[in-house]
Amino acid sequence: MDFGIDLVGTDLMGGDVVSSHVIGILLVAAAAAGWIDAVVGGGGLLLLPALMVAFPSAPIAPLLGTNKLAAIFGTSSAAITYARGVRLEPRIVWPTAGLALAGAGGGAALAGSVSSDALRPTVMVVLAVVLVLVIARPALGAAADPTRLTRSRVVTAVLLAGCGVGFYDGLIGPGTGTFLIIALTTVTGLDFVNASASAKIVNTATNVGALAVFAWNGDILWVLGLGLAVCNIVGAQVGARMALSRGTGFVRGVLVVVVLALLVKLGAEQFA
Repeated sequence: MDFGIDLVGTDLMGGDVVSSHVIGILLVAAAAAGWIDAVVGGGGLLLLPALMVAFPSAPIAPLLGTNKLAAIFGTSSAAITYARGVRLEPRIVWPTAGLALAGAGGGAALAGSVSSDALRPTVMVVLAVVLVLVIARPALGAAADPTRLTRSRVVTAVLLAGCGVGFYDGLIGPGTGTFLIIALTTVTGLDFVNASASAKIVNTATNVGALAVFAWNGDILWVLGLGLAVCNIVGAQVGARMALSRGTGFVRGVLVVVVLALLVKLGAEQFA
């Protein structure tokens, strides 16, 4: 027998009551999202649409807030695992994380007032460029290129990843880790594993910034979000360990799949 579950008791999610098997599907989606996020980013590609299907009457802000609550646990746990196995570049990681914290907060503050329809075509173009770049340049991210770690490139990467990608994460979210990895590999010459490790630190900061705003506005479904967080941590730990053990080739392959999936998803939304 299936029992309906009122997880909110308010109108936060549009009055939707979901069944227990739907909650189970959301928990599985959270674990899979944690795995994808830990390897190459883009976990929101799974979890956010799953929340939208489960709560069809809900406004977007509570869905984004609940997704952030789950993601921050998985991302931070993956960041700790990476930090133990990879030597991070402090000139890049910490300034970027600081800017990303503020940028994500600004994006989250506008999340309820800016239509994703206006941003979708731009994001699709950027993803298409990323896909072509990764496929056309097999050596990209395969090994670190220390010659690119110049002061000007570090500053560019910090501003691009911190302000630009951080703001995007607070505003929309899905694909943030992917954008961070591409920015760090192309601009500063990090390999994919190191870039993924750095992205987890920065992504944790963006999640904190966005989550603070969503919490302040009351746009988080706490009970469900914490349940999803537990599954997200499990997936993130498996993903981080696989990335560290299998290396850059594995991360590159997952990156291509995630970018393709993002393009298909956004394209379906754009032309539906």
